[in-house]
This record gives sequence, structure tokens and C-alpha cells, in this order.
Amino acid sequence: MLQKVVAPLLPLTEAFELGVVCEVFGFDRTDDGLPRYDFTLVAGSPDPVTTRFGYSIDVPYDLDALDDADLIVVPAGGTSVGVTGASVCSTEPPRLEPLFEKLRAATARGARVASLCTGAFVLGAAGLLDGRRCTTHWRHADELAARHPTARVDPDVLYIDDDPVLTSAGTSAGIDLCLHIVRKEQGSAVANGIARRMVVPPHRDGGQAQYVAMPLPACTDDSLAPLLDWISAHLGGDLDVTALAEKANMSGRTFARRFQAETGTTPARWIADQRVLAAQGLLETTDLPVELVADRVGFGSAAVMRAHFVRLRRTTPQAYRRTFRQMEPTA
Repeated sequence: MLQKVVAPLLPLTEAFELGVVCEVFGFDRTDDGLPRYDFTLVAGSPDPVTTRFGYSIDVPYDLDALDDADLIVVPAGGTSVGVTGASVCSTEPPRLEPLFEKLRAATARGARVASLCTGAFVLGAAGLLDGRRCTTHWRHADELAARHPTARVDPDVLYIDDDPVLTSAGTSAGIDLCLHIVRKEQGSAVANGIARRMVVPPHRDGGQAQYVAMPLPACTDDSLAPLLDWISAHLGGDLDVTALAEKANMSGRTFARRFQAETGTTPARWIADQRVLAAQGLLETTDLPVELVADRVGFGSAAVMRAHFVRLRRTTPQAYRRTFRQMEPTA
């Protein structure tokens, strides 16, 4: 049960990533029927908690708060002494050893530990990335891999869940990871409710690779966003890519290029992934047979849905339903 969430902060904490943790886990949304978390900020070292913008954050130095946390989230900043091109921490590693001990103890007792962006360097220094898949901001992935040779660093993904250790890529990927944790613990309805209040997508497709060479394209009047909304509302229909290109008043080649630019993936892959998301909701909230779920979301057969489910979620529809249908309804 996800209830107590603690975020240890270090010198030069990054304000955005800290804000992500506070927004997802520290905001009271009980008026929307969503859970309220026992959320705590603590200093991760005896040093003052500062930010790169010159202001300080007054939080207690009380690492004992981590002892019974269900989830510990280490935000970015103050974490990676000597990262190429960045001077992000004046705290020497020996002064962080009490925090490292708490993080190791947390995973040993079954709690989850997550990092946002360069917070992965803290988990690495604590020995929690050894032998694990992990990620961080693509600019610092090589440095993380060099410092921790046994860690399997993947610079192309938005986040990695190597339970009980979870890591995210840079900046807004922290939102993706936090919502993933909520979805995993409490289901899509809760994660989608939080995402709706935050005005962010509950799930993003693609990975970091799409951001390395260029930023996300601006949302313009000729964006594919209206078409994507239409597709999401008609997943059970025949979404032939040629017909979609015609609907967008584009040639097939232009449509494929524009779709890749705006979503980071192909039309067929994006549609399949959206169908998996729709199937998750039906598997969680209904007792419909898997074959009927597959038909309703547009896969046509349970076998096809199973293949895409395993690809995207690393589990079968039946196993997913067993896990999430057993959860108690959120008060």
C-alpha cells in the first residue's frame, strides 16, 4: 500500500523535480476522491538545502523519517559530484553515508526507492544500481555508466522500473515515473485522476531518444493533436493508416513523417499502445472476458492483444487483471 512518501533533499536541489514530487504526492486531492499521501520533505545531509537559483529550503535533517516510508523519492540536483559540465554538489560523499544506509535499508525491507533525473547518482553511490537497469538524463548517462560499471544504463527511455529501485530521465520524465508508481500501486483510475488535475498525459509513448536531437515540436494550428484525440475515441474501429492520412489531408509519406515528429513513434505503434492503455482500464474495472476486451479496444483477438500487452507491459492481460483487480477500491 502506497501511503507514506518521503523526499530527501540535498544542496542545490533542482526546483522542477522537487516540484514534481510535491505535486504528485504532496497535493491534497481528496475532493476528487483521490488518495492523500503522508508526504514529508527532509534534508538528506547536514548541509543547508539550497537551490541553483539562490534561495534555501528550510527542512529538518531527520533521516529517521525514511525508516517506515513506503516510497523514497530522490529529486535531481545536489547529487552528482563531478558530473561533466555541472557543479551540482558541495556535499562530500562521506557526509551522505547516513542517507545511503537508509536507502539500502529501505530496499532491504521492501520499500521502493526512486530517483528523478540526476538523483540516480545518489542511488548509484548507495550501491543500489549495481547489476540493475537504470536511467538518468541523457546528457549524464555516460557519466553514470562510467561511475557504476555494473549498472545497465539505458539512455533512451523515460523511466525504468527495476523494482524496488526506479529511475527516471530528465525533467518532465519525473512526472512519467511518479504517475507510473501511482498506477502500479493504485491503478489507472487514480493515476489518470492525478494526471487530469495536473493537466498532463497519464502516459507518454516513446523515450528520451526523441529529445536528444531536437525538442518536442510546438503545438500549432496544423498539429495532429485533434486527429490523435479522434483516434483515441475510436480505438475499437478499423484505424487504417492510409485512411488516417487521408483524414489528415496528407499523403501517406508526409503523414508518417509528421506522426513520427509529433509522437516519437509510428502510427501503428502509437495506436497499438493506446489500445493497450484502453485495455488496462477495462481489465481493471470490468469482468469482461479477455477476448471481448480485445475486440472492444480494436485488437480483434486475445492473441494479438496479448502480444502487444507483453511487449509494452512485460506481463499478460490475465496476469495484469489478477494484480489490479485484487486492489481495494480507493476511498
